[in-house]
Amino acid sequence: MKKSTRFSSDDTQSRFELRTLLETSRMLIESQDPDFVLNNLLLITMGKLMVSKGMILIRKPGQYSYVISKSKARGWHKEGTDITLKLEVDLQKNPILRGDEYTEVFTQLGVSEQSTLFNLRTSNHHLGFLCLGPKGTQQPLSDHELEFIESLTIISSVAIANSRMFQELRQINRKLDRKVHDLNTLLELSKDFNLMVDRDEIARVFKFAMLGQMLIRTFFFALDVDDKKTIVAQSGLNEDPSQENLDALFELDDVTHCVQDNDSAFLTNNDIKLVIGLRFQNEKIAVVGVGPRANNEGYEDAEVNFLESLGNLALLTIQKTLLLEEQIEKRQMEEELNLAKTIQEGLLPDPLPTIEGFDIAAINVSSRQVGGDYFDIIETPDNGHLLAIADVTGKGVPASLLMANLQSMLHALAPIDVTLNEATGSINDIIHDNTPSDKFITFFWGKLSENRQKLTYVNAGHNPPLLFRKGEEEPVLLEEGGVILGAMPSMMPYESSEIEFREGDLLVLFTDGVTEAMNPDQSEEYEEHRLIDCLNRNRDKNSENIMQAIIDDINSFSNNVQYDDITMIVLQVS
Repeated sequence: MKKSTRFSSDDTQSRFELRTLLETSRMLIESQDPDFVLNNLLLITMGKLMVSKGMILIRKPGQYSYVISKSKARGWHKEGTDITLKLEVDLQKNPILRGDEYTEVFTQLGVSEQSTLFNLRTSNHHLGFLCLGPKGTQQPLSDHELEFIESLTIISSVAIANSRMFQELRQINRKLDRKVHDLNTLLELSKDFNLMVDRDEIARVFKFAMLGQMLIRTFFFALDVDDKKTIVAQSGLNEDPSQENLDALFELDDVTHCVQDNDSAFLTNNDIKLVIGLRFQNEKIAVVGVGPRANNEGYEDAEVNFLESLGNLALLTIQKTLLLEEQIEKRQMEEELNLAKTIQEGLLPDPLPTIEGFDIAAINVSSRQVGGDYFDIIETPDNGHLLAIADVTGKGVPASLLMANLQSMLHALAPIDVTLNEATGSINDIIHDNTPSDKFITFFWGKLSENRQKLTYVNAGHNPPLLFRKGEEEPVLLEEGGVILGAMPSMMPYESSEIEFREGDLLVLFTDGVTEAMNPDQSEEYEEHRLIDCLNRNRDKNSENIMQAIIDDINSFSNNVQYDDITMIVLQVS
């Protein structure tokens, strides 16, 4: 019989979401129309989460005043509606507000507590909120969905800020030609930066912009990545900053006009006049410091804003390169995991051997791309068969490697004339001597005699298989054996036991992923008694259908959420 297999769509979904973010980033950041940005943000997020209600609140001048800029919801506020939403300053910085945590906020807003508010905010400014109603499935938003929408709101917030900046500068530029020049410069640099993936090239263009556009010969650009602060671009410094200097720079206010008598020796020695902090998701992750301008002009609000915008463009581009590198590494890892999954699936018997007098079905469903559960059915030279099932501690690649080692040992031992007791002891010693102390295996195996009438078995700390005799509802537990594999050296020999099969017998081997499956609120396990009840309800079916009935019962109990690998062998005596 052919084993059942579950295929995951995580790889396809991750690639689609990455492509969506990259394409949306390009489209929104290049847009100069806030209405276009907001409309696309609302439609994309509602479509992603399959929600029927959504709106965007844009903050107006004044602490508590908002306007409904976009609305796609019956019974909610209409577009153009002004509302008052009293929020503490800290709440205007929170990336996500949930209805069950901030009931008062959602009551003021007049929407369901099952809704969610996503903050629209640049590094320095709170722009408003994206409000999404509950999903059509009434399920809460997953962490993965929250991260995706939060990333999209970050991109959209930058796009909104950039488009607002463009419109405001365009109005001012009608009076000031210099503003036109600044705006054109930022737009051109933005296009240049958007095409770059090399951080050295980004630093070079930033340096030329400082020299050519602002007439600044002395400057530095410091970046904080994973708490490691480094200089990514500089010009005209008399000395490189120490790690202590860099830490002190990140402690300054976001805009600091330097006073020579009170500032650090590093700033004084390098004649730094202005230090600007750059934020991402409200966290300061970059600092730009500049010396005097060649034309001896000072740094007014317009110059500070230009430098901040220029720095943010460079910073966002650097963040993009970091994200791309991370995604490339993730994609490579996923490809390697897919290959590992293919190899691991090849270690399991496919198709299952046919054993005369028995109806056999087996399945392995991993909770990840690769797992630590294992089963096997191996024919021996004396025309007998070995039945084996195992569960390696942990999940993922380490568990799969240990599983592969166990598989190779079983296949090496199958042709050798050695008792199960001795073979189990040898396997235990090899695993104990060659694996970390926190890695071990629960293991059960048995040898089916040549005449198919007896099964000699050893249980090494595994969930006891259930043997149902014809006409009996309570199973016999196959428990005889010893300690789990790898926990300690074989100080005492493993013990074996023997059962005789009768017509109509049913034997079920399983891993703890079956009995330890959790209900949706993770307050109760599936447990052995539910498995026994399910088997008694389906005894009249063949092995394949019995196995599927168990899986269906587990999925119904856990609401299709799987936390551990599930592996089973179901054997019926014809």
